[in-house]
Amino acid sequence: MDNYPILVFNALQMIVLIILGLSTLYIFLFSFGGLFYKQGPYPKSAKNRKIAVFIPGYKEDEVIVQVAKAALLQNYSQELYDVIIIADSFLPETISSLRELPIKVIEVKFEKSTKSKALNKAMEQLKEQYDTAVILDADNIMANNFSTKINGAFESGCIAVQGHRAAKNMNTSLAILDAISEEINNHIFRKGHRVLGLSSAIIGSGMAFNYDYFKQLMSTVLAVGGFDKEIELKMLKGGHKIAYLDDAYVYDEKVQKAEVFSNQRRRWLSAQLHYFRLDFLSALKDLFLKGNIDYFDKAIQFIQPPRILLLGAVILFSVLFSIANILLNNSVLFIEVWGAVVISCILAFLFAIPGSFYNLKTARAIMSLPKGMLLMMGSLLKIKGANKQFIHTKHTSNNPN
Repeated sequence: MDNYPILVFNALQMIVLIILGLSTLYIFLFSFGGLFYKQGPYPKSAKNRKIAVFIPGYKEDEVIVQVAKAALLQNYSQELYDVIIIADSFLPETISSLRELPIKVIEVKFEKSTKSKALNKAMEQLKEQYDTAVILDADNIMANNFSTKINGAFESGCIAVQGHRAAKNMNTSLAILDAISEEINNHIFRKGHRVLGLSSAIIGSGMAFNYDYFKQLMSTVLAVGGFDKEIELKMLKGGHKIAYLDDAYVYDEKVQKAEVFSNQRRRWLSAQLHYFRLDFLSALKDLFLKGNIDYFDKAIQFIQPPRILLLGAVILFSVLFSIANILLNNSVLFIEVWGAVVISCILAFLFAIPGSFYNLKTARAIMSLPKGMLLMMGSLLKIKGANKQFIHTKHTSNNPN
């Protein structure tokens, strides 16, 4: 009986250690793999495909005209390239300004707006035949060679490609942390996965698809939030690979306000948990019956804790349990294992953060990391029902910085 409290303590410690250890092992494996990523040279395309660039926006009057103008500046044949603005609830003067540009403007309005509804409505109305669909957010700015890079990827037989989404602005500490988070995800879930033979994750923008396949796929999508998660799962379940183009840049606005950060993360986390519950058993079945590792890996991804919370939890629990182990004169093995988990977690982050972020601005932004952890924790506590409602992120920044 004297050992009962120690047994209970060790049982609790083992549960926490297994949960955090497995999550750390997952990101460490793919982060280490990402170090060996090399962008393969895609063939110079013998065929210039006809590209439709879809830019859905909801009340994005502040940014959409400049984004549309920027989208026209591609080094690609104008005859084979259409910019299509899907305008949901825009002001009349914004619509007038857009119609002055050599683009297509499709006005939509829904009782409950979603990105998937907007895309489906636009493709229903378009009569032209396209080879490739590019999906952007209403704040995205493509590098001038983005379409050329994408076209080359499809020449090699790709059916879906994720471009390299990078920060357009880093004017606040929160924006810098958001930019770092984006690059960590690029490294782990795109570079690392491709190195180990798995599909790249898609993000919801800066991505391209075979047009006919995308149109058919989107017609089956019912998502209110996280439409990219739904199409990704459907693709992987069908055995399709998603490629990644690290040198095809799309610049994306990073969040600058705590409220926007919380709402955005709340929407993402809710979508991930929703699709984990929906697809985990199906993915597990496909893993054993069909050997579909890609599909199972995606389901597992959705239950991974947010990276910022994982880092905080690993450091916090390793310190608390190590102190308790010393006070209780417990096995030193526990302390050594906690040390290995902490080192692995920190290394996973260090491997994944590009060298360009190792500077004084980032050091100052790190001071806001506890705030980011609290905001993420708050988002976790408020995710109930977020996947069933449209949560709009308003954009304000236009110029890459």
